[in-house]
Amino acid sequence: MSSKAEHTRTLIALALMLAAAAMIWSALTAASPAASAPLGPSIVGLVEDSHGVPIAGGEVVLYADGIPTAEATTQADGRFLLRVPDAALHATTLTVAIGRPHFEGAEIALTAAQQARLTQGETVALEPVPLTRRIDAAFWVAALTFAAVLIAIATERLHNTLAALAGMSIVLLVSYLGPLLHESLFIFHFDDALAYIDWGVIFLVMGMMIVIAVVEQTGLFQWLAFQAYRLSGGRLWLLLPILMLVTGVASAFLDNVTTMLLMTPITVEIAIAVGVNPLAFLMPEVMASNVIGVSTLIGTPTNILIGSYSGITFSDFLAYQTPGVLLAFIGLIVYSELTYRKELAAGHRASPALLKQLGKHAQITQPAHLKKAGIIGGGMLLLFIFGEHIHLVPAITALVGATALLLWIRPDMEAMMEAVDWTTLVFFMGLFVLVGAIQEVGVISVIADFIGKLVGENLLLAMGVLTWMSAVLSMIVANIPFTAAMLPVVGYLTLTVPGAESKVLFYCLSVGAAMGGNGTLIGASANLVTAGIAERAGYPISYAYFFKKGFPAVLITVGLSLLWLVIRFMVM
Repeated sequence: MSSKAEHTRTLIALALMLAAAAMIWSALTAASPAASAPLGPSIVGLVEDSHGVPIAGGEVVLYADGIPTAEATTQADGRFLLRVPDAALHATTLTVAIGRPHFEGAEIALTAAQQARLTQGETVALEPVPLTRRIDAAFWVAALTFAAVLIAIATERLHNTLAALAGMSIVLLVSYLGPLLHESLFIFHFDDALAYIDWGVIFLVMGMMIVIAVVEQTGLFQWLAFQAYRLSGGRLWLLLPILMLVTGVASAFLDNVTTMLLMTPITVEIAIAVGVNPLAFLMPEVMASNVIGVSTLIGTPTNILIGSYSGITFSDFLAYQTPGVLLAFIGLIVYSELTYRKELAAGHRASPALLKQLGKHAQITQPAHLKKAGIIGGGMLLLFIFGEHIHLVPAITALVGATALLLWIRPDMEAMMEAVDWTTLVFFMGLFVLVGAIQEVGVISVIADFIGKLVGENLLLAMGVLTWMSAVLSMIVANIPFTAAMLPVVGYLTLTVPGAESKVLFYCLSVGAAMGGNGTLIGASANLVTAGIAERAGYPISYAYFFKKGFPAVLITVGLSLLWLVIRFMVM
């Protein structure tokens, strides 16, 4: 392929990325249009569910003497505007009927005084109309489908992405074919399903994947791991926390899976060179990855979901999570040193010849690219922290940063596009649709009601229940789908529990979902990746072994992080 053709394809790809960035910007930062003053007689109102959450997409119909004469649809904020036609002003009775799938309908009969105001050309504002959830066949279809997807992921019967695609296909198929059998089998329309996909998350992850792909090729992480050994001077008790720190800090800015993919091979080499079972380093490393990643918006996939849903910014995560994460990390270091003290004591220093050989495998292979990536990465970090002041969403920062880096280094675009984990992005999209389905039919509302009754108005109890429930369940099911499903629940508790308006419960969910992943082998994707590489090297990690070492770490790290959140949000 000619250089000119290659540059043309590069420019086309970059143009598409910039166009996507522009669309995200307009979608996520566009202000809601101001409601203009209604012309002539009108009826305005607000429709919400039992939790006080606005209901969008509700059908509002005005009946004049039983005959439909005007209709409207509730908007994203639950509000509607009905313009009353002249023919309806002389009717004996005016009734507003409100309906929406998966809710019981409501009817409001206008009083004589309200009808008189309409006759005079004025606007009538109705009291907020609450709609009650209806548990129907669609409720059970969506709930059972989501449960089946979680089980398939947890038992590894299906690949994560395939399980999500299968679940999404089922709910969409039922939505369109089910009503042919019975109207209660309708879930949502295809357009409504797409509306549940958080494109800000999709493009944030995609942009970061491109940046990571460039950094990965430079050999930076292998070099850092080797330097960690040199810094420790061969003292293995010191090497362990240094490796944990390198892995953890990297995980705060890269996704945990990529970090462990890069750190695991060189860690195995170092461990073998010093006569130590590699698991003595790998287990603390992967646990540190799951712990320290909690401190930033982009450190874990669960934080990306939480930040996008709740509006918690990059700087918010740094400010409110970092002290608790440091506490948890110190606890994890102490635990790891005690747990693996015998293995570390039995090790020895690497010989000069072997050390030289290790150094050859840990070279910076593309220093020019690394320098450029460092400059772009520094700029992105500043935008992540301060961009919120100009309403610059993280997705834009990630896309612009990735685009700038590609323009600067001009890599093989096909290789870069292959470096993007499209499988993960498709998994996210399928997951968003699935969570949208259970939210649409009311499963989320039922869960929210249950937890709401359990914690009442006690913020401390709500923090404890949510944190430990998240930690325990994240050991059993993958933490990404669990977090996605819990976001609306936490949103409801934030509105109903006094003191929760600080968004502390979202931080509790973040801590529990990410750190709880250290409890089992399937608790986090990084765990499985590490186990796979370790097994190929001849050091398999069994489910029982991971639980034995990981569960006490969960108790320590989650407990210390929760303690900080209690101090920060209830004492300070």
